Amino acid sequence: MAGDTPHDADALPAASNTPDKPTHATGPESHAPGGQIAKHGGFWALTLGAIGVVFGDIGTSPLYALREAIAHAQSGVGGELAVIGVVSLAFWALMVVVTFKYVFFLMRADNKGEGGTLSLMALAQFAVGRRSAWIFILGVCGAALFYGDGIITPAISVLSAVEGLQDAPGLAGRLDSFIVPISAGILIALFMVQSRGTASLAKYFGPITAVWFLCLGALGLYHIFDDVSVLRALSPHYGVMLLINDGFLGFIILGSVFLAVTGAEALYADMGHFGKAPIRMGWLAFVLPCLTLNYLGQGALILDNPGAAENPFWNMVPQFAYWPMLILATAATVIASQAVITGAFSVTQQAVQLGLLPRIDIRNTSETQAGQIFVPAVNSFLMVGVLVLLVVFQSSHNLTAAYGVAVTGTMLVNTLMAYSVIRKGWKWPMWAVAGTLVPFAFIDSVFLTSNLLKIPDGAWMPLVLGACLVLIMWTWVRGTQILTAKTRKDSLPLSDLIEMLQARPPHRAPGTAIFLTSDPDVAPVALMHNLKHNKVLHEKNVILTVRTSERPRVKEADRVRMEPINDDFKKLTITYGFMETPNVPRALGLCRKQGLKFDIMSTSFFLGRRSLIPSARQGMPLWQDRLFIFLMRNAANPTDFFHIPPGRVVELGAQVAV
Repeated sequence: MAGDTPHDADALPAASNTPDKPTHATGPESHAPGGQIAKHGGFWALTLGAIGVVFGDIGTSPLYALREAIAHAQSGVGGELAVIGVVSLAFWALMVVVTFKYVFFLMRADNKGEGGTLSLMALAQFAVGRRSAWIFILGVCGAALFYGDGIITPAISVLSAVEGLQDAPGLAGRLDSFIVPISAGILIALFMVQSRGTASLAKYFGPITAVWFLCLGALGLYHIFDDVSVLRALSPHYGVMLLINDGFLGFIILGSVFLAVTGAEALYADMGHFGKAPIRMGWLAFVLPCLTLNYLGQGALILDNPGAAENPFWNMVPQFAYWPMLILATAATVIASQAVITGAFSVTQQAVQLGLLPRIDIRNTSETQAGQIFVPAVNSFLMVGVLVLLVVFQSSHNLTAAYGVAVTGTMLVNTLMAYSVIRKGWKWPMWAVAGTLVPFAFIDSVFLTSNLLKIPDGAWMPLVLGACLVLIMWTWVRGTQILTAKTRKDSLPLSDLIEMLQARPPHRAPGTAIFLTSDPDVAPVALMHNLKHNKVLHEKNVILTVRTSERPRVKEADRVRMEPINDDFKKLTITYGFMETPNVPRALGLCRKQGLKFDIMSTSFFLGRRSLIPSARQGMPLWQDRLFIFLMRNAANPTDFFHIPPGRVVELGAQVAV
């Protein structure tokens, strides 16, 4: 979705209405905790980095996924089929959802090498060739659900690791009351260090997570020999039999089995950071085998010792290795949480650039790596949300009820938006589209419906959060559309103003005036007020519009476009990708090649700031008007957002009823 509406006053980036053709390239990525990793780092270095970032979330699922699914299964058909059937369902969920859908199919739908819900939304808009309301709605819902996942993942991951203290040698049962406070302390520390950036620690993420996966595989391989009959779980027959025999309970079991594939969307979202080949290699040759061995090992352990089903993962760990494994599990869950937190920062940046959210304070934490950003408001929001979850749910077992809905919703959104890409963009025949997407959509729908059964137990939380975020995004988009329409209606066309100035020339002031506006065809509010109150016109006047492309990044050669109007006025358009941070002075430096003599010390930037008044007789309902006004008042200062020197800015305002 590309919005071309003002976020605040005239000084707002507008998204291009003309989709740019996506090409297959690579760039910095959303979830990467360390920011941008150089592509020339080598294939195996990128693969190791992908293991540390991309697979952190799905790599912590063995801590709780099988435990929850088998607990449901044993209340039904029970016995050997319950164990082998659940392991079979977990294995085939990994194969179908992760391997077939994401690794082999959806990763082909890249927007200049980038993936993720908002990248896919922009790609789908390009494929359709126009703005599509349903693609926009899907993209907004997917982005909103991502924040729900961003709150739950750190809480359940760290809590499930720290719960290993319950059975720790010599301390069993003694630290149970400290598990939540310890988890809270770890997570608070994690959120507190975000403002400093994580580049210095990111180099350790890959090796630590790789060791974690090796330990998962080794533990599983060791325990497979407890009962080698568990290898029957590699056949889908036993999973299907469990679902048939358990009836409706089997449908409920699927909601817990899905916990094994939470984090699968990170393969797609982090594609631009590491590239397709390293992610595919990391999954097929390393992560998938280790996860499969671990789930088989947990199943074999339970077949041999049914009492181990209460906490199969920690019952796998030998006493001599318990403490090192506990420390390693905690480190792995912190890394997985870090990836989700950084992903939330990047999604926020994309949403702001695409016009889905008001300007937010986004800070770069590195002078050399563009992918390292910190969003204070989102960081605080996530931290408060995570701590509330810890206090309310108290255990990873309770949190699993809330987990899954956000992830399955995002997966279904991606499947639905992929229709436009492969049908319109790839020109696939309808039979091929149906044969590919219908099975994926059916599986996503089954998992989503199964997880929706958990609404009374906590699944309502991500849905309520997602609904609130959808309301905020919709209010912002709708409000800016109304404000733009009203401004255009009340404004004077720029061409008419220029004719009037030629007929009655005003007093001329030396220097250059740059007027920021989202609509270059009408006279900016700041220009009109400058003429009305100061009665002067600068020697050189630039009507500047900042637009957001549907591409992740824009080449420097395509950054600026200048259009002379007459000797006094020029139109200038600066275009940024939706993953880039606008820097107007730097972009203006590129204009020297096109004849604009830009000197920051002789240039004044004029911003129009509107003071909004709610009106129940037009536009949105009164309560929504008030919400929109609140969002606009709390938006980041455009001077900071565009990196304009504050000493060169002049703001002129007016009141507008919405």
